[in-house]
Amino acid sequence: MKKKILIYSLFLCLGITNAQETHKRTLMLMGSRFDITVVSTTKDNANKYIDIAIAEISRIEKLISSWDANSQTTLINQNAGVKAVKVDLELFELIERAVQISKLTDGAFDISYASMDRIWKFDGSMNKMPSKEKIKNSVAKVGYNNIVLNHETQTVFLKHKGMKIGFGGIGKGYAADKAKALLKSKGVSAGIINASGDLNTWGKQTNGDDWQVAIKNPLNKNKVFALLPIYEQAVVTSGNYEKSVTFNGKKYTHIIDPRTGYPSSGIVSVSVLTSSAELADAIATSIFVMGKEVGLDFVNQLKSVECIIVDDSGKVHYSNNINKSN
Repeated sequence: MKKKILIYSLFLCLGITNAQETHKRTLMLMGSRFDITVVSTTKDNANKYIDIAIAEISRIEKLISSWDANSQTTLINQNAGVKAVKVDLELFELIERAVQISKLTDGAFDISYASMDRIWKFDGSMNKMPSKEKIKNSVAKVGYNNIVLNHETQTVFLKHKGMKIGFGGIGKGYAADKAKALLKSKGVSAGIINASGDLNTWGKQTNGDDWQVAIKNPLNKNKVFALLPIYEQAVVTSGNYEKSVTFNGKKYTHIIDPRTGYPSSGIVSVSVLTSSAELADAIATSIFVMGKEVGLDFVNQLKSVECIIVDDSGKVHYSNNINKSN
């Protein structure tokens, strides 16, 4: 009998030793705040996994950064109107998906947005509207249709000199997706990669519950209007209420329509839920440009994509199938 009790006690001890705990680290990556959360049995293991995620995010930054003189993205931009550039398959496929999203949104999202002239300033220095001609000219080189992708040679060519591609609209979401996939492949049972609001989750909390994401009203940050249970899903929240200018009584925000050169208006926050943070990131940007009515209609036609929109009066709008609790 004593032997059985001892063995049972040993199992209890082992169960305590192997208890899952949540560990989190916050740091700056890709010029933004990242919160990396993993569920693990020990702090040492958690730190090891978080280091792996950091290395993966840093690798992606080197691949897609237009600020890095040695990146393949920079090489593509430098050779705009000159020649096609052979790139890694990963970057080729990322650009290809970005072009597909550009087509899907009819250019509301456009990977060649980086070609825009920066005529709008949101640092307090603007005292009048840019002229219509300046606004029109600012987007003259923007156009995803002028990106030539060659599958056989794995090359990217921008047709016109001065054209540029940029990943500001999907880069952090893509990094969150890749870090999640890598950690899952390493056996991490659950976690969250939060790239400044571009968030992807997997698994469940240590108590067995789904992860919970609170969506706040940016016009009243003390008020949570939706508490979303999230399982194996990405949530991206974008806001444009902190950077704006007002002319003739109308507020213009820092998200610019790449088709017209005019800033978006009428929306202060968009949250998008789907399986991929990369996709959610691009759709969130697109909704700002489309406006709430067109944006909601667009999302309601997409499979497994949902959104929450806060307009500039503080009213909250939900797509058709949001699973929310208050």
